[in-house]
Amino acid sequence: MKWEKLGCVFRSQGQREWMVSHASVPMPELVGGSLVRIYFTPRDARNRSHVAHLIVDLSEPQRVLELCVEPALSPGPLGAFDESGAMFSWLLHHGGRRWLYYIGWTLGVSVPWRTAIGLAYADVQSRNPVFVRHSSGPLIDRSPADPYFVTNPCVLVEDGRWRMWYLSGISWVHDGSRALPRYDVRYAESANGIEWRCSGHVCIPHAHEGEVAIGRPCVLRDGRLYKMWYSYRGDSFGYRIGYAESQDGLVWTRLDGEAGLERSMQGWDSEMTAYPTVFDHGGRRYMLYCGNDYSRGGFGLAVAV
Repeated sequence: MKWEKLGCVFRSQGQREWMVSHASVPMPELVGGSLVRIYFTPRDARNRSHVAHLIVDLSEPQRVLELCVEPALSPGPLGAFDESGAMFSWLLHHGGRRWLYYIGWTLGVSVPWRTAIGLAYADVQSRNPVFVRHSSGPLIDRSPADPYFVTNPCVLVEDGRWRMWYLSGISWVHDGSRALPRYDVRYAESANGIEWRCSGHVCIPHAHEGEVAIGRPCVLRDGRLYKMWYSYRGDSFGYRIGYAESQDGLVWTRLDGEAGLERSMQGWDSEMTAYPTVFDHGGRRYMLYCGNDYSRGGFGLAVAV
């Protein structure tokens, strides 16, 4: 598959006082016609993450029609698992509510951060959604199956079975000046979307020389085939988009050469392409993705050709 880039859609540059930098993990929600609401995660001046959203027309995606005034979800209270930030990861509609699976993070001591997976809700009819937490604690945290950290869930509901693909920390290593994380993609199941069984099953292990991390899985069911887009990186090279296929969602074949989206020669996505979300609308397939420096460069849109 090949992609035609439609340009950078949005870059956080102080449009709101809590929107100073970054625009991570964009994901669309169809509004009507060719209008989409795109959720993403900016950071404030204290480097704390918030969930934001904007509306664009897919026919003219570089023109923002509406930008939320207040965060849809802000960092949690002192001492909570999300006190340093609440980061968007995945959205689905179920039972008349928006279900937001998000990443809560806190600053660390020996390592720079720790993450866990939380859940929040908003009414599906709300034009300006503001999310309320399911609980003050996370749904999924460190455990025997995931001893270091969990983050970046993607969730599908199939015939009453809730399926999650998420990132799990393998280890931290020290390069002499800082601690660096290693992580891969794993799998969990649930009967209700709240209580999850994490077995430690690895879906996407490292495959490339020097690869240490795989970011932001996005899984689509395409007929009988499961397709996953993600980003992967090494300590010596920045994120790039990868792709895999599976018959059952458990055993995957990496086909990174078929991902079809490369870095640009210059500009906002010349060093890094990361955190993809692939979606279908109006008979076409689109990809939202982030650019340089872990989304400081903003996020953009591409269409399959």
